[in-house]
Amino acid sequence: MGLFRKAAQDAFELARSLRKDRGDAPRPSVKEAVKAAASQDGYKVLLTMRLREAARRWHVPGANHLLRLSSTVLYGIEINTDVELGPGVNFAHTLGIILGGDAKIGPRVKFYGNNTVGTVKDNGYPVIEEDVVVGAGARVLGPVRIGARSVIGANAVVLHDVPPDSVVSGIPARIHPRKGDAPK
Repeated sequence: MGLFRKAAQDAFELARSLRKDRGDAPRPSVKEAVKAAASQDGYKVLLTMRLREAARRWHVPGANHLLRLSSTVLYGIEINTDVELGPGVNFAHTLGIILGGDAKIGPRVKFYGNNTVGTVKDNGYPVIEEDVVVGAGARVLGPVRIGARSVIGANAVVLHDVPPDSVVSGIPARIHPRKGDAPK
């Protein structure tokens, strides 16, 4: 009976995380979640990731690798095994996105496509806090922290920590003054 209870609890947990992932509706119904899963590649990627997490918890041999491979082949997105995705992460365009190592992605982060989040020297991985927007072609590399509600401009290369509520752009990325913060 304990095994059945654990399976039911895991199924409930999976359904709850998928409901949280459908973040644009305040209380999404099952019908809305199924519709999103059928029509949006980004949501399918999240579904695959949540299934990978369940497979790891249940120690199903090869399932995590097979799901990772299918996600890469079908949607063009590579998410490493140890990456943590918060609820409501949004992949506007999945093609070319690489989330490597043990990067931590907070709730409601939006990726616009062809992004790399990882490292080149295995010296640590990025942490992206909640409500961050990562523009098309942006790279976030190394052991950096991207503050909540920041915007990373298209094609920016972020190599240093970014404070919350910032806008960064350029190669290497520079923090731009926000309205009201400009020098007088």
